[in-house]
Amino acid sequence: MGKDLYEAFPESKAIFERADKALGFSISKVCFAGQPETLKQTIFSQPAILTVSMAAYAAFKAKCVIPAKAGILDPRFHGDDPSFMAGLSLGEYSALIAGEVFTFEDGLKLVRRRAEIMEEATLKHPGKMAAVLELPLDKVKDICLKSGAEVANINAPGQIVISGKKDAVDKAKDLCVQAGAKRVIELEVSGGFHSSLMFEASVELKQRLEKMPISVPAVPVISNYTACPQYKIIQIKENLVYQIYKPVRWEESMKYMLAQGVTNFVEFGPGKVLKGLMRRIDSNAQVINVEKSADIA
Repeated sequence: MGKDLYEAFPESKAIFERADKALGFSISKVCFAGQPETLKQTIFSQPAILTVSMAAYAAFKAKCVIPAKAGILDPRFHGDDPSFMAGLSLGEYSALIAGEVFTFEDGLKLVRRRAEIMEEATLKHPGKMAAVLELPLDKVKDICLKSGAEVANINAPGQIVISGKKDAVDKAKDLCVQAGAKRVIELEVSGGFHSSLMFEASVELKQRLEKMPISVPAVPVISNYTACPQYKIIQIKENLVYQIYKPVRWEESMKYMLAQGVTNFVEFGPGKVLKGLMRRIDSNAQVINVEKSADIA
């Protein structure tokens, strides 16, 4: 993951080198040659995904010109200055780094610690997550009330993620199928993220953020928690604390950007998940993926 960028662009290589130095171990080796079992652990997957995303952004920023009225999904950009930046869950940190709220090193260290405290919360309060396909939000919310599960991500029309204690999610999965969901897919994650199981983690994250130097965004960054731009430093810190145990409002975030006239989006990092979600939200929106050197070309 990311090796192609590392070998093709000095700007991307520099990101990996800075990441290795900041973390005190080789996240590069984890990305390039790590076993799937290792990468599935949130303490490795979060800093790895952030590093690869920023490596893609660095190459893009150095080599490409962005169209006017462009929006940035997951991470970053500068060129003709985008209208907005946004990132789904972990991606919000990439967006904040690209928006010059954090330095790359500070943001990466924060994400590593975020992953550690989330892992600690998972061990203390085991949980799971599942994607519910083609079931209305109001029905999913009602099922969550009955089962004890929680809505974690409102990603797009027909795609909602639930989270919580294992037995609660299992019960909710059965109820969703009975209610007419097309499919319910258990996610390969290590815990019940974006649920009340992460509340204790949010307390420590808040303490970490209070000590961290951050700046006003150079470009408006859409908050997962509020689904609208955040401009004030205190607001950014508060929203990141809420984000760890509250739902990610991605569909609303994208609809906000679309309502402001954004028509072109660039998604950075591994995979094309956000492009797929945008296809469900507004099929007329143009989304470019930047993951490999061929994408830059």
